[in-house]
Amino acid sequence: MDANSSTDSHRTAVAGLGLSWSARLTPWLALLGGALTPLSLAPLNLWPLAFVGPALLALLLYGQSPRQCARLAFFFGLGLFGVGASWVYVSIHDFGQASITLAILLTALFVAGLALVFALPLAIVNLSRERHFGAYLLRFGALWVLGEWLRSWLLTGFPWLFIGYSQMATPLAGWAPVAGVFGVSLITVLTAIALAFCCSQHTRRSAKLMLTAAVAGLWLTGGILQNNQWTTEQGEPVRVALVQANIPQEKKWQPSFLLPTLERYRQLSRTAWSNDWVIWPEAAIPMLYHRALPFLEEMQEKAANTQTALITGILYDTPGNPVYHNSAVGLGMATGMYHKTRLVPFGEYVPLEQWLRGLIEFFNLPTSIISSGDSQQHGLQIGSLMLATAICYEIVYPDLVAEQSSDRSVILTISNDAWFGHSWGPLQHLQMAQMRALETGRYVIRGTNNGVSAIISPDGSLQQASDQFVQAVVEGEVQPRLGDTPFMSTGSLPTLLVCALMLAAGFRRPLAPRH
Repeated sequence: MDANSSTDSHRTAVAGLGLSWSARLTPWLALLGGALTPLSLAPLNLWPLAFVGPALLALLLYGQSPRQCARLAFFFGLGLFGVGASWVYVSIHDFGQASITLAILLTALFVAGLALVFALPLAIVNLSRERHFGAYLLRFGALWVLGEWLRSWLLTGFPWLFIGYSQMATPLAGWAPVAGVFGVSLITVLTAIALAFCCSQHTRRSAKLMLTAAVAGLWLTGGILQNNQWTTEQGEPVRVALVQANIPQEKKWQPSFLLPTLERYRQLSRTAWSNDWVIWPEAAIPMLYHRALPFLEEMQEKAANTQTALITGILYDTPGNPVYHNSAVGLGMATGMYHKTRLVPFGEYVPLEQWLRGLIEFFNLPTSIISSGDSQQHGLQIGSLMLATAICYEIVYPDLVAEQSSDRSVILTISNDAWFGHSWGPLQHLQMAQMRALETGRYVIRGTNNGVSAIISPDGSLQQASDQFVQAVVEGEVQPRLGDTPFMSTGSLPTLLVCALMLAAGFRRPLAPRH
């Protein structure tokens, strides 16, 4: 199909929905739709915009050739990740010591790569002789969610900016313990494109009523599900203190700042020992484990004397073997250790290391030597309570957290979001931790170096939280809970199967003319 015929078919398809615009404008409309979508997520949380972007893209792709679908979806992805994930520039330039030009180039390549991954599934949305709006709705919704799932594991995954996170404050949040964030994303996208087609003057009234009833039913069910208690209380509440030391990232690994760092944790923790648990953030102690033993023994004695459980992040080194882990260790009343299993590319390890390490300073970050821990770990325990632990990036993987939480009473996540600076990244990260609380029906304790440190209730709300970029001690109560939500039992598989069935129905050979 040549460019002219592609343009003509697009005009006809869109006009069939009561809309018309120049084909030259469509890439810019797609870019705009993508740029608006992250505004529905943290920190702005303008959740109605979650319906604008997908609806606009659905209308733009309707009737297009696969080539044009890929092109327009790519432009949408550029807007989505250019606005929502370009904070990686801060890590590359401010802390990776790359020049402004190089940092912009690497950020642009990162955004373009994510946009390409976003576009790949939607390129096939019109590979069917069936162009009835209902079949198209099924295909588009399924491919959108399968694209989010693809981004959660491809090339170790970047599970960021899932549209389901936008609905934390709406009745659709009730679906999270049942279907997880992918299920919420699916209902969000179906709502968006159903509303778009309902606004078309050429959509039949009976179809509009059917779509409206289906969407209303999903929202009503979500509201009902919000009232359900999926887990039960276990024992007495626990008093928790989160120590946020606000160590500047540029000084964290400097030998001259080691003693000031340790002293800051001593001083901030002085009032925290009256709590049951004290939490220090990821890599709070900027030393290798075996070199830090004298300080750890001091903290072990302090925690034991006050009958307190202290958990801190530290880099663990294996004696006689150059293997390092990003770990959390329990002291005092806490026992065990957890080694991080999902690593951050370039931040904790360097892909293609033999070619990239040493090329520029960004590929020589001091923590980019980490090995992943065993997937089957006993982890951390405080008395009879088992903790599900997620270090930094791990909290953004819904199925990983659900699997690790099934026999655990509380979810602990520790992080150092100083890498993201004054960007949207840390607040997006916090929102994903809030969704994990919803999916699992458990409290999430989030201890960070520079904020936001928070105690998150099972309904996803912030019970206590710190400000960013301040020294703080956040104190509050956590109620251990037991029992599995439906999502913890099944993971994302049912949602993916629903998407597969939607695709099968949407790509079926038509039995009758579409009109």
